[in-house]
Amino acid sequence: MFELIKDLWRFSKERKKLWLMPIIVVLVLLGALMVFSEGSAIAPFIYTLF
Repeated sequence: MFELIKDLWRFSKERKKLWLMPIIVVLVLLGALMVFSEGSAIAPFIYTLF
């Protein structure tokens, strides 16, 4: 997992694509929110946002 993060950071730094990092972080956080809230009581409220 950490190797993937290091490779992604190295790629974005070499190619001057650092503006992609906030987008990737937001997408990962939204994905984690959807996965972890699947079985909880707040799931219906989160799914209405999307």
